[in-house]
Amino acid sequence: MSAGILYLCATPIGNLEDITIRALRILKEVNLIAAEDTRRTRKLLSYYDIHTSLTSFHRHNYRKKGVYILNLLLKGQNVALVSDAGLPGIADPGEEMVLLAVAYEVPVVPVPGPNAAISALVASGLPAKHFCFEGFLPSRVKARQEKLRQLQTEGRTLVFYEAPHRLPETLADMLVLFKDRKIVIARELTKLHEEIWRGTIAQAVKDFDPV
Repeated sequence: MSAGILYLCATPIGNLEDITIRALRILKEVNLIAAEDTRRTRKLLSYYDIHTSLTSFHRHNYRKKGVYILNLLLKGQNVALVSDAGLPGIADPGEEMVLLAVAYEVPVVPVPGPNAAISALVASGLPAKHFCFEGFLPSRVKARQEKLRQLQTEGRTLVFYEAPHRLPETLADMLVLFKDRKIVIARELTKLHEEIWRGTIAQAVKDFDPV
């Protein structure tokens, strides 16, 4: 028996209309959808009247659930992996599922679509020909500062993900290490209150001060 296919399906990063026709077809046809947050994915599936079986796959259960999904794939079933938003495998446990599938020679098929980092980059006005994506910075202060210190001499545009509640502290660290470099902060992309803020790090520290 040949193995099934692991599809990596990109889902909307905000606006539910931002999903491809191909992704919708695959989500309907697969045997199972593995979702980072089943509640969020159910809203998407309900919006498009999709009734495929759903299971959770997130950072707290990816080891155990990864084996479960792998066994289904090895039995010939097709599985679609989706993240909370965008393309799975970038700054989420999807990467671990891909590594497991590849190790057992299970076909992995990307189904392209929305991506928050690329969407922010192309709208930023910063150089996009060459860039460096760093994902989420460490949450601990010393580790975050050390990571930023390692990037001080990086000449390419740097792209980060950051949680809203940590943004002020991260900006303060950036001001110390990157001085008054240009910065763009994109949030709520594709949503009603989308904002793309442009300025310097010093201006950002003032504008995003929670006090």
